[in-house]
Amino acid sequence: MFAEERLEQMLAILNETGKIVVKELSQRFGVTEDCIRKDLKILERNGFIKRTYGGAVANRQSAQNSSVLHRKNINLEAKRMIAEKAFAIIEPKETIFLDISTINILIAEKLAAGNKKVTVVTNMMDVINALANSDHVKVIGTGGVFYRELNGFAGSTAIETIEKYNLDRVLIGSVGVNVFDKSVTTFDVEDGNTKRAIINAGKQVYLIMESGKFYMDGVYKFANLFDIDTIIVDEKPDEKICEEIEKIGVNIL
Repeated sequence: MFAEERLEQMLAILNETGKIVVKELSQRFGVTEDCIRKDLKILERNGFIKRTYGGAVANRQSAQNSSVLHRKNINLEAKRMIAEKAFAIIEPKETIFLDISTINILIAEKLAAGNKKVTVVTNMMDVINALANSDHVKVIGTGGVFYRELNGFAGSTAIETIEKYNLDRVLIGSVGVNVFDKSVTTFDVEDGNTKRAIINAGKQVYLIMESGKFYMDGVYKFANLFDIDTIIVDEKPDEKICEEIEKIGVNIL
């Protein structure tokens, strides 16, 4: 077995069990414990693990739940870079969905300032407000139960509306992505179920997020990475994560 294959399997075991043990890995792969320790140094250097006595645990963070209002100005420059990339791929006459995401607020502002004639379907009040005075963008709100912490609509009524659409592109936010177990996560069940419906309604599905979210996890899995066509980030993550994304067949911008 090549070292690269061994590293991949070690990460797979880590994501399944939450920890890896040097002695067990040595027996499993038929190599010395010193060899495993060298492997762990590589994984730690790349930010995947935190070494412990006799093994290692995953080096991932739990995303902290906070309202849209509190998240608006966090990592603003990174979000602006992502919004610029996303705006560039939107074509005139398209019907797109901008879901509950602070990056989508910035995309809406760029659409309002530009001249692309598009239709925007959204469940986020901030997006509606950003586009309210634009005469070249048609805005459709989903309605539904209003969630103050999201400043938007989620749940069954919003989902019923979303399911009626056949959308050219959907741009959705996430609080965390794990490329090894292929999970895309958020904080809230209703928000997650609504995002799931948005994905199902889109011909092209874009995940918009800062690259740091590759190392974070939310509490509710709403999608599998195989459901995503393209991930738009501020900067490319480390090489190992890029390799995993490429294996899945997802584009990264």
